[in-house]
Amino acid sequence: MVLVAATLAGCANDKDVIPPDEPAEKIYNEGLTLMRKGDLDAAAKRFEDLDRTHPYSEWARKALLMDTYVYYEAGRYDEAIAAGKRYLALHPGSTDAPYASYLVASAYFDGIPDITRDQRRTRQALDALDEVIRKYPNTEYAAGAKRKVEVARDQLAGKEMMIGRYYLEQRNYTGAINRFKVVVTQYQTTRQTEEALMRLTEAYMALGIVSEAQTAAAVLGYNYPDSPWYKDAYKLVQAGGNVPQENKASWISQAFKKMGLG
Repeated sequence: MVLVAATLAGCANDKDVIPPDEPAEKIYNEGLTLMRKGDLDAAAKRFEDLDRTHPYSEWARKALLMDTYVYYEAGRYDEAIAAGKRYLALHPGSTDAPYASYLVASAYFDGIPDITRDQRRTRQALDALDEVIRKYPNTEYAAGAKRKVEVARDQLAGKEMMIGRYYLEQRNYTGAINRFKVVVTQYQTTRQTEEALMRLTEAYMALGIVSEAQTAAAVLGYNYPDSPWYKDAYKLVQAGGNVPQENKASWISQAFKKMGLG
């Protein structure tokens, strides 16, 4: 038994000895140094080490925020989102919570896919950006989020326009109108609205619903008089022997009145 104990002691003194924890501040500073050198993966690893070895320390809180930032800068958006959400769950009242929330929203935003693909990520970005604006309205992050919101909304409107144009080509005019209606009612402040109104004019003229075509053209001309889309809409209505004329009871007219645009 003495021999066995001595043998075990020898093993313990060899490779199985667990070294003492490194000081939290030392690990954190090493992570910062690696980050400043541009070695983002190595920096993330050190911040992860700190979070694991000193989970309840103030340094761990800082490391988790830095992990979120490093992941974001490295383009590892899913990991940035996960780290940022974990930070917010653990430290919702932190003074850095607005920044963490903005990083999460920015990670969603920067991961927005091409307009030809599914736009679920864009909707997630909008939700996250809206949360920043709602929770931290008087911060610089809310201002940045508002700028990103307009881009994300334009992306969603552009997706609706792409599908609507496809339906027009297929002569599925009802399907096209439904898509353009989404743009006009939900994304009026985007750059897609002018074309949407012209396409509505086109679709309604094709269906023989002249009053709605006239209204779409009239609303387009009133709100965007210098738009080349208005010139096209005017020609379409004129070709049918009519002129743009607003029907105040039309859903198109009502939609713009709600926004104060007509």
